[in-house]
Amino acid sequence: MAQTTDYYANNPLIHRDRRLGNASSEWVRSFSCENLKPLIVCRGPIRLEAMTVYEEMGISHYGILLSEKDSIVYPDALSPELKRLTDTSRVHRVPDYSGASKEERVERINQIISIARDNGYDSIFAGYGFMAEDDEFVAAIEDAGLKFIGPCAATQRAAGKKDEAKRTALQVNVSVTPGIDNVTARTLVSKYPSREALLSMVKAEGLTVDQKVLDDEKLSLEELADRILFASYEKGIDLFSIDELCAQVEKECAEMFRNYPGARIRLKAIGGGGGKGQRILGASLLTKKNPSDADIKKAAADAPELTREVLLEVKANGVGDNKNVLIELNIEQTRHNEIQLLGNGSWCIALGGRDCSLQMHEQKLLEVSVTQEGLALEIEKARKDGLKDQAAALETDLKVLQRMEEESERFGTAVGLDSASTFECIVDRDRHYFMEVNTRIQVEHRVTELVYKLKFTNPEDKDDFFIVESLVEAMALLAEHKDRLPRPERLPRFGASVEARLNATDCSLSPSAGGVIRNWSKPIEGEIRDDQGICFPNPDTGLFMRYNVSGAYDSNIALLLTKGDDRRASYEHLAKVLRNTVLRGTNLATNLEFHYGLVNWFLGQNVMAKPTTRFVVPYLTLVGRLKEEAQKIDVVYAFISMKKHFAKLYGGDKETAKAASETLDRKGTLLTRPMEVLLGDPHLLSGWLSLNRRSFAIENGKLVWLRNPLVVLEETYAYLNMSYDATRPAAEVIWSHDNELLQGALKFYAQLREAFGLDKGEFIKLRELLEQEEPQGGYDQKTWTAIREAHCGYELGNELFGMLFMIASKTDFFDFRVEDDLEVTIPEYLHDPELQAAMKKVLVPPPATKADEIVTPGGGMYYAQEAPGMPPFIKEGDHFEAGQPLFILEVMKMFNKIPAPFAGTVDKILIEGGDGVIVQKGQPIFKVTPDEKFVEVDPKELAREKRAQTGEYLAAVL
Repeated sequence: MAQTTDYYANNPLIHRDRRLGNASSEWVRSFSCENLKPLIVCRGPIRLEAMTVYEEMGISHYGILLSEKDSIVYPDALSPELKRLTDTSRVHRVPDYSGASKEERVERINQIISIARDNGYDSIFAGYGFMAEDDEFVAAIEDAGLKFIGPCAATQRAAGKKDEAKRTALQVNVSVTPGIDNVTARTLVSKYPSREALLSMVKAEGLTVDQKVLDDEKLSLEELADRILFASYEKGIDLFSIDELCAQVEKECAEMFRNYPGARIRLKAIGGGGGKGQRILGASLLTKKNPSDADIKKAAADAPELTREVLLEVKANGVGDNKNVLIELNIEQTRHNEIQLLGNGSWCIALGGRDCSLQMHEQKLLEVSVTQEGLALEIEKARKDGLKDQAAALETDLKVLQRMEEESERFGTAVGLDSASTFECIVDRDRHYFMEVNTRIQVEHRVTELVYKLKFTNPEDKDDFFIVESLVEAMALLAEHKDRLPRPERLPRFGASVEARLNATDCSLSPSAGGVIRNWSKPIEGEIRDDQGICFPNPDTGLFMRYNVSGAYDSNIALLLTKGDDRRASYEHLAKVLRNTVLRGTNLATNLEFHYGLVNWFLGQNVMAKPTTRFVVPYLTLVGRLKEEAQKIDVVYAFISMKKHFAKLYGGDKETAKAASETLDRKGTLLTRPMEVLLGDPHLLSGWLSLNRRSFAIENGKLVWLRNPLVVLEETYAYLNMSYDATRPAAEVIWSHDNELLQGALKFYAQLREAFGLDKGEFIKLRELLEQEEPQGGYDQKTWTAIREAHCGYELGNELFGMLFMIASKTDFFDFRVEDDLEVTIPEYLHDPELQAAMKKVLVPPPATKADEIVTPGGGMYYAQEAPGMPPFIKEGDHFEAGQPLFILEVMKMFNKIPAPFAGTVDKILIEGGDGVIVQKGQPIFKVTPDEKFVEVDPKELAREKRAQTGEYLAAVL
C-alpha cells in the first residue's frame, strides 16, 4: 500500500482518512461504514477506485469479481489491481460479467448472488458499467436480502429505462426531446388494432395482467398494449416479430421526417448506455427543407437495419426481451450537458454540471465542469475585458444550468432516487431537452468531485458535521444509512476541472485493441490518473509490468484529470500532463496526441467555447487535411533548396555567401528537428497552429512574422516537450549546441528590447528599428553595424520554419474557429461524408495488402453475419461492389460494418472457426478477384512530385 500511496501522492482525490468511526462526535460515528462488506462487480478504473475508497473508509472485508475473459481470451490483461489485492479468498471469478445471452445473464446474476452469500458479503457495487443499470439484477440482489450500492430496483425501472424516464419527465414538467417512446406498443396495436383483439390475445397467450387494467376503458389502446407487453416480458415470450417491429419503426420515422423536414432521427434502445444502442438516420435529408415522399421513403428505409443493430448491440434481441426503441428528433447543433445527482429517496441534490459535448461514436472524450460559481466568475471577467458577446453567451449558459439543476432535482425526487445518478440533457443555445437518466455513477464523476464536496450536518447541532469528497463514498453511506442521512450542503472545492479519456484508439479515433503497454511515465505534480492500477509497479521488483489492452470491453485505458482556479488553468495543466505523458508499447495506439492537439486548440482559441456534439468528426477531417498537406513537404529538401536560394542571392559577394552558408548549417537541426516532429503528427500540428495563430500573417501571398520566430521556436520546443534537459536522452530534447545558439539569440533580443524600452510583444517595432542603417538608441555606428549583422544571422533561415504556417493557409485551418459569442464555426465542407471518409484514410492508411486480398482494418472480433440466424454478408463465389458491407468487426463493444474497398468476387473465405473469432490488424479475410487491375505508383514519381510541392511552399516564405 505504501508504494501505491507514494506513486499517486499528488492525487488530491485519494488517500485521506474516511473512517467516520474514528470521529469524536457520536453523531458522526453513527455513520461509520466499517461493517459494510461489499462485493465489487465491475472493472476498470472504477473498481480500483472502489477498492481504494473502501480501504480509506475502514472497510476491510471487500471482494472483487474477475471475468475469465480478461485473462483467457486476452493474455496479460489480467486485472492489475491484483498487485494490490493479494488475498485470493477475496478474488472471485466468472466466465464473463453479464453473459452473452438472456439465459446466460440470468445464470450470471444467480452466480454473483451465490458468490456474495457464500463469502460473507452483504452488498454489491456494480460501478458504471455492465450490470449497474440492470433493474432485474438489482431486484434479484434485493430479493436475496443484499444491499445494492446504487439506485434501488424501483428507481432503476422508473428512471433507468429511457421510455419510462421520458414519461416521468413529462409528468413533472421537465423539457424533453420530441419523439416517440412507445413504438413497441404501437407495433402491438398495429397487429391487434382493437381492444377486443388485444384482450383475446391476452387470453390466448395466458398472460397475467391485472384485471383492473383490462377492464379500464379509459386506457388508450397504446397504454393497454404497454401493460400487456410487460406481462409478456414476465412470461418470456414475444407478441410480435422483430420484422414487425422494424416495419413500425420505419413507418414512425417516415412520419417524423414529414413533421420535421431537414432533420435527422436518432434511434435509441431503452437499455442502452455509454453510447451503445444508438443510431442516427436521415443524413440525406439534412439539406432538404421540403423533401419529397420518395426522399422520405428512402431515408426511412434504413430504419429496419439500424433497429436490428441497436437491439443486437444491447443484447435485447432475444425472445421475451423488451425491444422498445426511442425514436427521437436529432437536435443537430447541440451540446451534451449533464447534472450530477445524489439522493436518499426523500431528498435529492444537484451537484453542478459537466459539458460532455466533445465525443465521437457516442463515446465521450473530454469532459469539463460547469458550475454556477464558475460561470459567474467567467461572466465577471468577460464584462471587465469588454467582451459583451461572450458575457451574454455565458449568462445564457448560467440560466440554462440553473434550470437543468432545478429540473433534475424535481425528477430525482419523482423517481425516489436513493443513490448517485446523472441527469443528461442536450442544450441548444438558451433551450435544453432532457435526454435520459443514467442510474449509476458515471465515468466522469471525478470531474464533479473536484469542484464540489458535500457537508452533512447534524440537524440538532450545526457545528456537528462531516465532509464527503467522494461519490463512491457517498454511495456506500447511502447504502448503509440511507434514511438517516440528512440532505447535504454542496460546498465549492476547486474552481474548475477537466477530464481526458485516454483510449486505445488510432489517429482517427477508431478503437484499436490488442496493444501492449510496456512503459508509462510517472504522474507529474497535480496529475490525477485513474488507470485501473496499470501503473502500479511490481510489488516485488518495483518495475513496470506490461499490460495488454483488452478488446473485450470499451477502449478506455485511463482517465486523466486536472483542476484549477478556472477553466483555463485546468486546461493549461491538462496540456502539461499530456505533454509529459510518455506511453510506450507494442502495437499500441492511443488518443494521447489527439487530446494534446485538441486541448491546445481550445487554449489557442477560447476554453469557454461551446462546441457541439458534431465538433469532433469535422475537426478530425480538418486534421486529416493538415496531414495531407504536411506529407507534401520534404524538410531536408526544403533546407537544401533554401541554402541554394541564399547562395544565389549573395552570389556576387563570396564572403557573405560563405557566412550565410555557415550560419544556415549551424541552424539546420535547430529548425528542422521540431518541424519534422510537427509534420509527422497532424494532431500536434493542429494544437501548435492554434496556439500560434497570432504569430504570423499572410500578406500578398507571402508569410510575415508578427512575433519573433526564435521566441516561437523556443515555445515550440517546450510544446513538443523537447526543451533542454541534460538528464534526458539527446534524441528526445533540443541538442545542446542548438540550445546554446537559441538561448544566445534570445538573450541578444532581450537586451535590445531593454535598451529600446520595448516589451516582448513588440517584435515588429524592434524589427523596424533594426532595418534602419542609421544607428538607433544611442549606439555608435560600429556597434550598430555589428548588432544589425547579428540580427541578420539570427533571422537567416527562419523562413523555413514559417512553412508550417503556410499549411494552415492552404487548408483554411483558421476558418474553423470560435466566435465572439463562443459558438464554434465549422466550415460546411468539413461535414461532407465523402471527405470525412477520405481524411480518415489519410489519418490512418489501410493496412498493406495484396491486390487479391481483403484484410481487416484493425484487430477485434470477426462476425460474418449481422445477427445470429441471419444470412452471411457474403459467400464464396459472390460478387461485391465497392462500399458493400462484407463482415462485422467488433472492437471494444463497437460493432463496425467493414465495407469493400473495391468491387470484386470472393474466391475463398480464409477465416476458420466462424463468428466470434479474434482477428489481428491486416489479417487476410478473403481471397478475391478484383474487377479492375491495380496499378502501382512509381516511388520515384512520388518523390519528384513531393519535391515540386515543397518548392511551392518554400517560394511562399522566401
